[in-house]
Amino acid sequence: MNPTIRKRLLIACTAPAIIIAITVAIHRIVASNADGRTFSSTADIPHNKVGLLLATSPNTADGTRNLHFDSRINAAAELFNAGKIDWIIASGGDYRSTEENGADEPQAIRDSLTARGIPADRILTDYEGTRTLNSIVKAKKVYGLDSVTIISQKFHNERSIYLADRIGLHAIAFDAAPVPVLANRFRNELREYLARVKMFLDILTRKEADVKAGSQPIPPAPAAGNDAATHQTSDE
Repeated sequence: MNPTIRKRLLIACTAPAIIIAITVAIHRIVASNADGRTFSSTADIPHNKVGLLLATSPNTADGTRNLHFDSRINAAAELFNAGKIDWIIASGGDYRSTEENGADEPQAIRDSLTARGIPADRILTDYEGTRTLNSIVKAKKVYGLDSVTIISQKFHNERSIYLADRIGLHAIAFDAAPVPVLANRFRNELREYLARVKMFLDILTRKEADVKAGSQPIPPAPAAGNDAATHQTSDE
């Protein structure tokens, strides 16, 4: 066989294996980095002043209800009502004019949380959260946070914690329940493998967050504390 052809065949056979190995390695690095810092029980998770709720659209691309959205809303409400966070940042984007079935994600989060009894004045809407990187960087550099509780599905939380570590933001995370549809879970897990590779490429190329400079410090929690009685009073 011609040496040039043999060399090309060797590259064609080994390159996919190398790419897969690197992708799996990155996935495991990110998961290992978050070990012990993601929680599924409000009884176990420490208190943080702010919960950073990473948005997803309330609707899927075909217009059906997005179960990931509902799960994240439930998780944020559960955390707040358990007194484990005092404020919620609803971080996402407004895609109503750019995507079919697109939504105003921060407003959808606010509406859904207030419908569950969370006081509107404890919810901050962030419209620069069109990428996870933006949401994390803004929490640190604009909202002035040194620590935060991230709220999303576990696979997303692990990647978010890795990003937070890169900028010196101490992050833990509360895992929203996985969706019950196995096909959706598989698709999102596969997408997450690719998202983690992209994150590493962004880090290597020093990609910057698209966040406007400024300062928007979050005030202390009310003196009365964050308990069920306070929530009921706030809603009256």
